[in-house]
Amino acid sequence: MLPRSRRPQQLLVALVQVLALAVWFSASAVVPALRTEWGITATAAVWLTASVQLGFVTGAVVSAVANLADRVAPHRLLSLSACAAAACTATFAGLADGMTLGVPLRFLTGVFLAGVYPVGMKLTASWVPPALRGRAFGVLIGSLTLGSALPHLIGGIGDLPWRGVMLAAATCCLAAAGIAAALVRAGPLMDTRRLAPYPRYAVQMLRERRPRLANLGYFGHMWELYAWWTWLPTFLVARQVAREDEALPDLLLGGAVFTAIGLAGFAGCLLGGWASDRFGRPRAAGAALTVSGLCCLASPVLFVAPWVVVVPVLLVWGASVIADSGVFSTSLSENVDPQYVGTALTAQVAIGFALTVVTIQVVPVAAALVGWQYAFWLLVPGPAAGALAMRSLARSPSPTSPSPSPSPRSE
Repeated sequence: MLPRSRRPQQLLVALVQVLALAVWFSASAVVPALRTEWGITATAAVWLTASVQLGFVTGAVVSAVANLADRVAPHRLLSLSACAAAACTATFAGLADGMTLGVPLRFLTGVFLAGVYPVGMKLTASWVPPALRGRAFGVLIGSLTLGSALPHLIGGIGDLPWRGVMLAAATCCLAAAGIAAALVRAGPLMDTRRLAPYPRYAVQMLRERRPRLANLGYFGHMWELYAWWTWLPTFLVARQVAREDEALPDLLLGGAVFTAIGLAGFAGCLLGGWASDRFGRPRAAGAALTVSGLCCLASPVLFVAPWVVVVPVLLVWGASVIADSGVFSTSLSENVDPQYVGTALTAQVAIGFALTVVTIQVVPVAAALVGWQYAFWLLVPGPAAGALAMRSLARSPSPTSPSPSPSPRSE
């Protein structure tokens, strides 16, 4: 029997996100082994992450233009997308022997994940009233964070070969597809009217001040987030090389990365969601952006500091860098046409993830020029610009309801 109350459905959607998002950084978590076996450079290895981001952007753009998240039953779209992402990851584990096949498979994985993350947000919004949505989205984004960090934990605990890590991630994603198909359903707050295609809405929402500011804050947040997640292990390894007296075993180093990204990130999402419901979306997001921006500024000090200093700062950074993600999604869902919440959220993440491709590529270039000690300074403009957008959003009058789009969309 399907659970039809709010809390069980929220937890099921969150569980699906944890399991499905395990495939996102599955290749990134095994890059050291792939570099050795495939004989690829660090620059080439970047594409194992960047191709997922590009695939996600491509899938999100197609979904937004076709309004898929608003025109297809969300639990079916979620299940099919997770199943396809799992198949791509399993194929990578079984057949890939170089970048020629590896990069296209990672790209396709990203394409299908565009049907997982934004659709999960839409499903959550369909069950949770606006007054509680900040905390609910915090749980959802926290689940995404745990799932993204999961391959680091899988690889560290089991000491698996890289193909085993990839297969384990694919298995998690396939389980997510089964749960979505069997147990997840849309809630009573979802608009069930049959919608005509309206591809221009992804642009239309940016013409309104409050959605535009919510998006600008999100874009600043994304400028920092995925580049930090991607390059934190490399930053810590470079730090160990510089401080030969404090080298950690791979298991402990992987545990530190999982704790900073996964556990601290999950706690930060919960805190950010609670704060946004308690103090308002702009104030909560602005505070998170300010803290993560300050951590960016302090990164050169972390590079030479002892672990007793580094670990607490990494926990604060890991919490603050993701704490605002659900807040932006919540804010956007409250300020756009309710019929096209799925399209708006998908367009938001499409643009945000396009920015991550840039920063993921540029950070190692900066590291080659100035060293890893100062490489994360490149990320500071993102949270700074996002915090300014949140300051403007806090001063912007809040409408009683979002402005409807000018053209008819219902059939």
